[in-house]
Amino acid sequence: MPARIKRGKPPVKPIKRHKYRDALPELFRDFGSRCAYSCQHYTRAGGESCMEVDHFDPRQKRDFIQDYRNLFLATRHCNLAKGKQWPTKADIAAGLRFLNPCEEMDYGEQILEDPISHKLVGLTPAAIWHIRKLNLNAEHLRMERHDRAEIWKDLRSAFTIKPRVSVDVVTTASATLQATVDRMIPEIPYLRP
Repeated sequence: MPARIKRGKPPVKPIKRHKYRDALPELFRDFGSRCAYSCQHYTRAGGESCMEVDHFDPRQKRDFIQDYRNLFLATRHCNLAKGKQWPTKADIAAGLRFLNPCEEMDYGEQILEDPISHKLVGLTPAAIWHIRKLNLNAEHLRMERHDRAEIWKDLRSAFTIKPRVSVDVVTTASATLQATVDRMIPEIPYLRP
């Protein structure tokens, strides 16, 4: 199964337990400056200082040398929501777990967006659990998805504007909207009724 995130080379130096933030440049590169879970761009999440290193499997945080593949870029919101949570054996037996975007496709296959509420909808038990545990339908994330959908609607209709509006005005407005939407949560395929 293809993954959403393709990792580059890990840091040259081993990542020690209390120095895992040293991996931030590589994490920003690999995750495209977006949260691994919400896809929120760091500029929308409050800046670089609001991006954190999440230990995908929190049990590995105690390892003296950190495995780069276990480190994910996350917004403070997602990192705090996830915290030290990890599925129990009973959860795993029921198919409940966190989705790993470095190993599988999450958005568009297991997670879709409701086109009316702009809430995320899980299509698998794992995706439902993942959304709930990470609070991916928090109001600020839902509103960003709503705003992104409205901007895309405006962009798509930009060239159907009445002839009295000059092409320069439309082009300038379109470029401004495009720059804004590029830093928002990317489009997520909609759930079809």
